[in-house]
Amino acid sequence: MATSNTTEAPPTQEQEPPWHASFPTPSLTPDIFPARRALTLLTLKIASLLLVDVRRTDYTGGSIRGSLNIPAQGFYWNRGALYELAYKADMEWVVFTCGSSKEGGRAWRCAGWFLEHVRHTVGDEDMQVFVLEGGVKGWVGGGEVYRGLMDGFVEGEWGDVLEKEAQEKMVEGGDGGKVEVQAGAVQEKEGGESSTNAVGGTTEVKEKVWATEAFFDD
Repeated sequence: MATSNTTEAPPTQEQEPPWHASFPTPSLTPDIFPARRALTLLTLKIASLLLVDVRRTDYTGGSIRGSLNIPAQGFYWNRGALYELAYKADMEWVVFTCGSSKEGGRAWRCAGWFLEHVRHTVGDEDMQVFVLEGGVKGWVGGGEVYRGLMDGFVEGEWGDVLEKEAQEKMVEGGDGGKVEVQAGAVQEKEGGESSTNAVGGTTEVKEKVWATEAFFDD
């Protein structure tokens, strides 16, 4: 009787489902909050902005000053607690960030869930929910003026981002040009408003923010 020389292929390892597989897909889409505007608010120490950093294993190398770390993997169950915290602290803008804040990523999903809670569960039409333009990588790559508003910044953790920034400066001729967030940047929508969000606030705060943005031009 002939014997077969064929060997069985090792069983393929099942691919783990993505971290968000057990949670519903957000029904609302948050708008982008320009990094430049966040920089202005933080520089002026306007206390109406709450930054929520949803990184977990990549929460290294520093964080944007004053940001609150709530890892995305457990955020869905904590969105109500975050709302209570933000409401009691009279926060007007709640802005989510992760590594790059790309569409469909951690910051987008968490911001979408939070926006649903704010609008549909609580019925709050005043609190505004956004995703930070470019994420933390974009913030780091924005230049020294951005990195100066980080806690625990470790240059060695951002080699690729800083190398890209240096290359862009060389392309620009070394003058630096206008301070912009390059990594994962998304242009601000014309008018700054949508059906669910608006970068609002009191007239006094808005005028202060708008008037001082020119300060950060080179």
